[in-house]
Amino acid sequence: MELRSAGAVGAGRLVRLGLQSVLHRGASQLPGRVALAIDPQLIAHLREKAARGSIVVCGTNGKTTTTNVLAASIEAAGMVVICNHEGANMEAGVASALLQGDDADWAVLEADELSTIHILPQLQPSYLVLLNLFRDQLDRSGEIDHVQDTIVEALAASPQTVLLACGDDPLCMGVAARARAAGTKVLAFGIGEDLGLAPDRVPEARFCQQCGAELEYRYRSYAQLGDFFCPSCGFDRPALDFEATSVKVDHSGVSFEFEQAGQSVIERIHADFGGVYMVYNLLAAAAAAALAGVDTEDFQAALDGYRPLNGRLQHFTVAGREVILNLAKNPTGLNQNISLMLADERPRAAFIIINDDYNDGRDISWIWDVDFERLAGENGAMRVIAGGHRGNDVQVRLKYAGISARVAHDVSEALEQLDDVAPEFPLYVLTNYSALLPTKTELEEMGSGDE
Repeated sequence: MELRSAGAVGAGRLVRLGLQSVLHRGASQLPGRVALAIDPQLIAHLREKAARGSIVVCGTNGKTTTTNVLAASIEAAGMVVICNHEGANMEAGVASALLQGDDADWAVLEADELSTIHILPQLQPSYLVLLNLFRDQLDRSGEIDHVQDTIVEALAASPQTVLLACGDDPLCMGVAARARAAGTKVLAFGIGEDLGLAPDRVPEARFCQQCGAELEYRYRSYAQLGDFFCPSCGFDRPALDFEATSVKVDHSGVSFEFEQAGQSVIERIHADFGGVYMVYNLLAAAAAAALAGVDTEDFQAALDGYRPLNGRLQHFTVAGREVILNLAKNPTGLNQNISLMLADERPRAAFIIINDDYNDGRDISWIWDVDFERLAGENGAMRVIAGGHRGNDVQVRLKYAGISARVAHDVSEALEQLDDVAPEFPLYVLTNYSALLPTKTELEEMGSGDE
C-alpha cells in the first residue's frame, strides 16, 4: 500500500477509535469521509481485503435487509464478511466499512443507486444485485431514467461485474438490456407464478423500455413487478435464473421454493417476517448467496437466527401492546406496508410519520400516489394517526382518502390515542428516513424489542 493510502487508513481508523471509544457514537461514515479526503482512491486500494470478491446491493427498496441477510448467510457458511450493516450506503459509508477489521473472504456492501458511479469503478465487485427501481426522493435522485443511466455507466466502468437483477421489474430489465449490450453478464431472479393479488396502482413503468408502447402483464406481484411483456417489440421478462415458486405470504411471514436454473434440487426458504416485497428481497439474497458458494441449508440457518434490529420490521412490546416499526419512504414502500397491515387479521392501528429533511427529500407530493383509500374500507378495524414534520399534510391526504386521522408528535402520544382500545390492537409505525432512528430510539426506551 502506498504512503498516501496508508495515511488515509491510519487517519480513518483514528477517527473511528475516537468516535466509538471516546464519544461513544456511531462511526459508519465519518472515518470514510476523512480517509477519502486524503486518498480519493482508497476503496480501490482496500478492495483486496476481500479475498474472494465483493457483492454490492442496490435498488430503491430493501437494500439494508437484503444486504444484512446475505452477509449473515455467508457468515453462517463459515466465511468472514466485511459489511456496512447500518446502511451507510454512499461512498464514505463503503470506505468506512472497508477500513474496519482484518481481511475477509467477501465484502457485502449496500450502495445508494446514484453512488454506484463512485463505488463500482473502484471496488470492481464480483456481483451487483439490483433489487428494484421506483420513484424516490425526486428532488435528489431525479426521475428514474437518471438513476438507470447512472447504474449503466457504473457497470460499464466495472466490466467484470455480473449483474444479478430483478427480472420481474421492467425498469431493472431496462438497465440489464443496456448493460448486456455493453458486455455485462446478466442473471435474473423473480417470482415464477401468479400470486392472485389485486394489482397496486402503478405510477411508474407503464411503458416499454425499448419502444414506448404500453406494457401488458400475464400477472403482477406488486407495483410494476410481474410477468410483463410488450405487445409491440417483444421486450419482456427474461427466463429466470433464480425463481421463487409455491409462494406463501401472510401476517406470520413468508415461504417459497427456491429454484436455480439447471439444478434439480429445490429447497424451501421461510422467514417469520415479510410481505410480497420480502419474497423478492430474500430471493435476491438467496441467489447472491448461492453465487458466493453458500448452500440453502446455511442460508436458512442464517434466516432462522436473523432478527431485524435496524428499524426494518422490528417488533417491540410497549405496555403490553405490540408495535411494529418499518421504513416506508416512497409510494411503493407505503403501499406494500398497507398490504402487510391488511394481511394482519387483527384490528390494528397505523402511525404514519413523514418528515421532509434533506435525506427524506423536501418534496413530499408523493404521498398522493399512496393508495391510502385501501384503508378507508376497514370499518373501524383500523385507526390511523399522522405524524412527523409534515403530519398535517398526511392528515389532509388521509382526509381525501376518507380517513379521519389525528396528529401525534411521537410514538408515546400515538399510543395515548389508543388508550381506549385493547392491547391486542397492534400499532404499525411507518416512517421515512430521518424519523426512523429517533423513533427506534424512543421505542427502545419505552419497551422491550426483538431479541
